[in-house]
Amino acid sequence: MAVMSKSRIIGAIEIGTAKVAVLIGEITDRRSLSIVGMGQCSSRGVIKGEVVDFKAASDCAHAAILEAENRAGVRIEGVYLSQTGGHLSGFRNEASVTVSAADNRVSYEDTERVKTLAKEKQIPPERTIIHHIRRPFRLDGRLERNPVHLEGRRLEVGYWTVHGHASKVSDHIHVINGFSLHVDDIILSSLASGVMVTTQEERQHGVLVLDIGRGTTDFALYQEGHCYVAGVIPVGGDHLTNDLSIGLRLTASQAETLKLRFGSGVLQCRDRSQRVWLNGDLSIGDRQVSRYSIERILALRVSELFEVVRKALGANYVQENLGAGVVLTGGTSRLPMIDRAAQEVFKVPVRLGENPGWAHEELKQPEYATVLGLLNYGLNFQGENDSEPVRKSGLLGIFKTLVGA
Repeated sequence: MAVMSKSRIIGAIEIGTAKVAVLIGEITDRRSLSIVGMGQCSSRGVIKGEVVDFKAASDCAHAAILEAENRAGVRIEGVYLSQTGGHLSGFRNEASVTVSAADNRVSYEDTERVKTLAKEKQIPPERTIIHHIRRPFRLDGRLERNPVHLEGRRLEVGYWTVHGHASKVSDHIHVINGFSLHVDDIILSSLASGVMVTTQEERQHGVLVLDIGRGTTDFALYQEGHCYVAGVIPVGGDHLTNDLSIGLRLTASQAETLKLRFGSGVLQCRDRSQRVWLNGDLSIGDRQVSRYSIERILALRVSELFEVVRKALGANYVQENLGAGVVLTGGTSRLPMIDRAAQEVFKVPVRLGENPGWAHEELKQPEYATVLGLLNYGLNFQGENDSEPVRKSGLLGIFKTLVGA
C-alpha cells in the first residue's frame, strides 16, 4: 500500500511601502515546492517599510492574504514574513577559542562554544535580534566550511548581527496574527531577495545585492559564499518622485508619471531646450517640462542613493572582493540606466537581477524577488549556511531567526 505524501501550506508575505505581496506554496515531504496562490494589494499605512497606520496596513494585508488563499483554495498554515525599515541596524562580533582536544582535532563542542561566544554581545532592551548571520569558520587563519575533525589550534568565527526596534518588528507580526495566522520566521528582505537574483558561484566570488523598493533600499554583501553584511537605507523610489515634485513644482502623482515615462538613472539629455508634455493630452493644466531637468534631478538622487549605500558598507566594501560585481533588484531597479549609475559609483560591473526561471511569468518582475526568496527560506527552513532556525518567543513574542547558527 502506497504511503500518501505529506504536504504543508506556507505563506510568504512582504509588507512593503509599495505593495503587500503574498505567495502560497505547498511543500511536500519530498522537499519540493509548488506555488499555488498569489495575492497583492497596493500598500496603505506603511512608510519606508514601517507600519504607521496599523488598521490600514492590516486591511491591505488581509485583502492580499484572502486573495491568495481564494486563488489557491487552501488555508495558510504558517507564514514567513519579510522585514525591512530604517530602524534596522547591524554590527559585527567575533570570537575565538583554543581547540580543546589533546590531539588538536576540532570537535562539534568546539564549534558550538565559539559560536555561542560570538553571539554574546548585548543589545539595548528596546531592540530585538532579527538575524545572526554567520561568516565562515577560520582554523588557524584558514577558511573552513566545516572544521569538525580537522586539526588546528585556534578556531574563530564571526557574525553579522541584525537587530531592530522591537515595537516596529512587532507591528508587522501583529498584522499577520490579526488574521489568525502564525509567523514561523522573520527574514531580512535583503537576504530573501539576495539568494533569488544571484548564484552560489557569484556569492562565492563576492557580490553586492541592492533591492531598491519604493521606500527603502535593502543591501546584502556576499563573500566566500556567505553574507558578510546586510542592512537597510531608508531611501527608495519615493524619494526620486519627491525630488521631482519639489524641483519641478508638481504633484506627487504628476512627478511619478514623469519618472516612469521619461526617467533615467544618468543624465542623457544634452539639449536643455527639449520639452516634454506633463500629461500629453492637452487638457487644462497640461504643460511642458524640461526633459533635461527631469533627468538631472533623478540622476543626482540615484547617484546619492548609491553613495549612501557605499558609505554604509564602509571598510566592508572592497572592489577587489566583488568578483561578481553588483546586482540590482526591486521595483525601482526598472528605472532606465540605473545600472550605469551604479557602475559609476561602485566601479565594478553591474547587472539587473533576474528571478529564477521556475517563477511564474507574473512573478518575473524584480519587485517579486523578496517574496519569492521567502518561499525559498520556507522550503529550506534556513539560509544557505546549513543552519536550523530557532523558533522561540522573544521580546514581544518576536521570533529570532538564527541564520548560520
